[in-house]
This record gives sequence, C-alpha cells and structure tokens, in this order.
Amino acid sequence: MQLFYTPDIISDTYKLDKEESTHCVRVLRLKEGSQIYMTDGRGNLYKAQLLSADPKECIAEVIETIPDFGKKNFYLHIAIAPTKNIDRFEWFLEKATEIGIDEITPIYCEHSERNIIKPERLQKIITAALKQSLKAYHPVLNEAVKFNQFIQSFFEGNKYIAHCEDDEKLSLQSCYKKNENALILIGPEGDFSITEIKKSIENNFLAISLGNSRLRTETAGIIACHTINLLNES
Repeated sequence: MQLFYTPDIISDTYKLDKEESTHCVRVLRLKEGSQIYMTDGRGNLYKAQLLSADPKECIAEVIETIPDFGKKNFYLHIAIAPTKNIDRFEWFLEKATEIGIDEITPIYCEHSERNIIKPERLQKIITAALKQSLKAYHPVLNEAVKFNQFIQSFFEGNKYIAHCEDDEKLSLQSCYKKNENALILIGPEGDFSITEIKKSIENNFLAISLGNSRLRTETAGIIACHTINLLNES
C-alpha cells in the first residue's frame, strides 16, 4: 500500500506535485493503471488509480473513498519542551506520529535549552511519518508557546504533568481511563521547575510518573504516547 498526503484534494481527479510524482515514478516504479492510496489528513482515505505516470505530474483518479479511516475514540495532546539537540525532538515527532498522536505543542519552560525551532521542517517529518505508518489523520503541530501561557489554555479532557521531583505521584496507567481525552506535559532536559509544577497543579494538572527510570525528554514523550495508545487497545 503506497500512501500519498494530499491535503488539498477536492475532486475525484488529483494531480500529484512534482516531488511526489518523481517518487511515484522514479522510486516506486509505478505505471499508468497502478493503484495508490491518498489521504487528506482529516480521516479520509482515497483508493485511486494512476491515469498518467509522468515524473513531473502524475494524475490519479479516486475510485473509492473510505471515511474515518483509523478513527480513535480518544484524543491525545502532548505538550513537550524542544530538546537542545533538535534531532532528538524530531525523533519524538516521527515516532509519536507512527504510534498515534493527535496534537503536539512545543513549550518553552524555565529550564529549556532550546527556544528556536523550524516548524516547516518539523511538519515535513510528521507528514513523512504519517505516510510511512499509513495513517489518515495528520497530527496538529501548534506554534511554540511559553509554559505559563499554555497551562491556562482550555482542554476538554484530563490533564497530566510528568515530572521527576520526589513528590507524591500516580502512575499514568493507574489514573488514565480508556477512551478519555488526555493532555500530557513533558518537560525539558532539566525538568520542570518547582514553580512550574506548582502552577500546573493549580491549573488542574495531575502529577504523574512514567516509571522508575529517569528518562530523556523525547523518551518520556514516547512512553506517554505509547502508554495511552496501549491502554486504549486493552
């Protein structure tokens, strides 16, 4: 199954852009009459057939539309501090998309060591992971925001903050219930500050643990993402 991301599809005939067309013909060796799949990233999966196989502009015709492909009964939003080494943050985005995530917000915290990101590159990484993992829902990547501003935003569901302080905390798997929407905060390499933890709890975030090990930021994000998905499969 070859999946192409076509967010602007509006009719039964679609022209792939030059990059996708070149990949289609030169790399995948697809020809006229070959079957492909496309998604708008909003849950629609389109089964299509190539009418032309031109490396500059392939034309595909939709022969079947599958709505709500892979739709879940829960919503997962992870707000995470970008790592000092941007490769680690990009790895998180890729793997979280493959596992299953709905929304990601980069947050700048007191101990953050990175305050600049390139959203265009990050979007490309998410899109590539979407196609590789055959998903029809494209995760939302929000603009980066400061921690204090973010924790005051509305979220319809349960809110959690994962931190490393020795305070009393519940494990994520013990307090999360299947099919619930979840917002999880993951801090920077130096963890959240005491002040940030206190403010988050004042804003109705529940302090949680992701296990006994001290995890890197990107690893903690993946553990949180995988835990929520796994609990919803049980």
